[in-house]
Amino acid sequence: MNISRVFQKFSLVVLCCSGLALLAEAAQAQSVEIIRSVHGVSKRVSEMNVELRPGKGERHDEPLFQVPLPLGHRAGQKDPVLQSATPGPRVSATTGLNFAGVGQGDYGFTPNAAPPDTTGVVGATQYVQWVNESFAVFDKATGALVQGPVPGNQLFTSLGGGCASNNDGDPIVQYDKLNNRWVLTQFSVSTRPFLQCIAVSQTSDATGAYNVYAFSFGNRDFNDYPKFGIWPDGYYATYNIFARQIRFKGAQACAYDGAAMRAGTVATAQCFQLSASFGGLLPSDLDGTTPPPVGTPNYFVNFGNNRLNIWRFHADFATPANATFLGPTAVPVAAFSAACNGGTCIPQAETTQNLDSLADRLMYRLAYRNLGGVQSLLVNHSVTADTSVGIRWYELRIANQAPVVFQQGTYAPDATYRWMGSIAMDKVGNIGLGYSASSSTISPAIRYTGRVPSDPLGTLQTENSILVGGGSQQGSNLSRWGDYSTLSVDPVDDCTFWFTTEYLKSNGAFNWSTRIASFKFPGCQ
Repeated sequence: MNISRVFQKFSLVVLCCSGLALLAEAAQAQSVEIIRSVHGVSKRVSEMNVELRPGKGERHDEPLFQVPLPLGHRAGQKDPVLQSATPGPRVSATTGLNFAGVGQGDYGFTPNAAPPDTTGVVGATQYVQWVNESFAVFDKATGALVQGPVPGNQLFTSLGGGCASNNDGDPIVQYDKLNNRWVLTQFSVSTRPFLQCIAVSQTSDATGAYNVYAFSFGNRDFNDYPKFGIWPDGYYATYNIFARQIRFKGAQACAYDGAAMRAGTVATAQCFQLSASFGGLLPSDLDGTTPPPVGTPNYFVNFGNNRLNIWRFHADFATPANATFLGPTAVPVAAFSAACNGGTCIPQAETTQNLDSLADRLMYRLAYRNLGGVQSLLVNHSVTADTSVGIRWYELRIANQAPVVFQQGTYAPDATYRWMGSIAMDKVGNIGLGYSASSSTISPAIRYTGRVPSDPLGTLQTENSILVGGGSQQGSNLSRWGDYSTLSVDPVDDCTFWFTTEYLKSNGAFNWSTRIASFKFPGCQ
């Protein structure tokens, strides 16, 4: 495959946003890197082969490439925004559809990889879910399976090379609400070069044909943990780059030419490499159909020591020399300690085998909402909450392209461990949060909570249950769980939240299942 990485001589000095402190380690010059691609067209998804055991019986546990915690991080810090109780009755939102996603025994599927890396999103008439190593299309009105499970690499057959032959997973599914297109992506990393494989639908029908692309990261830079966000001027992404799949080099931020990919023409990516001081970044992802003010950059966020670090990415696909990646700027937040010190400590019933917290990074997504001129960013991560683990969440408000904390809290209403969250906002300002919950007396369960604008700042309502877990993960020295979950907002009514994540029906390993559920606040019409 003739895929090139071109280092352009475009100098970028990292600057400070107005009114915010510049981090010393960011005062350095960077250059934008232009990545070219090969491209093609897939056949219709409706014509692709359904495979119920895509790995041909080979089971594997993907290794965890952990991101170093920020310099100065301290365990055991007192959390000043801990919400250790919940007011009133259960969350006012009511659960709608609640049906099986792709997983053990559902639709005839048998997993062969762990964790499932569960991701999914709702579109105009369908819901698409992708897990390692297959995706499926559902009717969002009924939850009925429309097509799948289809191995992910079938999307990229026309490209040849690693995207066609490897089905390596770590997928992301997005719906471009401004253009009514699906964006499906996974990496190819079991052969060289390391690739990011991206498919953009030709219509709003997820079962139709896709324009497909392969972008190369070369033979050394492993593009781990890709995360994507939709923005008016392109598709933005982050990666944790590991040299030869060993040494952490730092996060890389990329912008893909969305207009070219929707048209099926030659497309490039513009990328900036950060130092090893920064990992686990997320790009902002537009909710609703009200775009940000013209010229607004895409925001990138990770966490530091009791702060959020903010970058502003302005891509320019016509004149790459004009691309800028500014930051980081430090936004102070309430003190916190990463859950499990970033590692493994989540207990389960009927076993001493604990689960990974993935608390070394923010959890997907960084949800952006322009609500009547009020711009918000929502994000969450897992933190220590006294003797257990809770979900720290933030709402940032943006003025003059400078985000500041509007509200924040740590949701831990009892001793149960809560983690693997995903957060979003509907069109009237209600916030939804889905997550997993587990303890020494319960198997991992799926729950959600939320708040309405009239609730006290920094508080969430009493949680509701989506599903009670039927088993705990045991055996095979398998500690990986979920890796991420996804909460998305229906693009049609802009009110209904859709959440997907992992659970187990019974004790075991490599026998995970997934669930897809919707919920809605009565005040959003």
